[in-house]
Amino acid sequence: MYLGRGYNFPAALEGALKLKEISYTPAEGYPAAEMKHGPIALIDEMMPVVFIAPHDAVFDKITSNIQEVKARKGKIIAITTRAEEALDGLIDYEFRVPETIDLLTPVLASVPLQLLAYYIAVKRGCNVDQPRNLAKSVTVE
Repeated sequence: MYLGRGYNFPAALEGALKLKEISYTPAEGYPAAEMKHGPIALIDEMMPVVFIAPHDAVFDKITSNIQEVKARKGKIIAITTRAEEALDGLIDYEFRVPETIDLLTPVLASVPLQLLAYYIAVKRGCNVDQPRNLAKSVTVE
């Protein structure tokens, strides 16, 4: 499960899409604010949850979502922009990207999201150079 708020929700969708495309692993992106409306029922000790959690305008709210996942023993992978006391003891794995304006954070977050998908696919033995069933070009009649 991939979760993001504000500008980072589309990044969560893209992270889930990349994982599905090259590793054939089911994944979904959700707005973190809507986590309580269904997806939270899936969280247990075997569920990895990727949060895009930069220090931005909604950082306190995404921290609350991280706490909810941690309370359900979910495995938390966070993409952050700096060390934060609020995240101490909550996240299992952390990737840091440089701080920037809120609007550009999803661009920077896409790098670790794509690398995560890549390494998961390699670990699963998938051919990352030729993913199945993906069109390399789009043709329109």
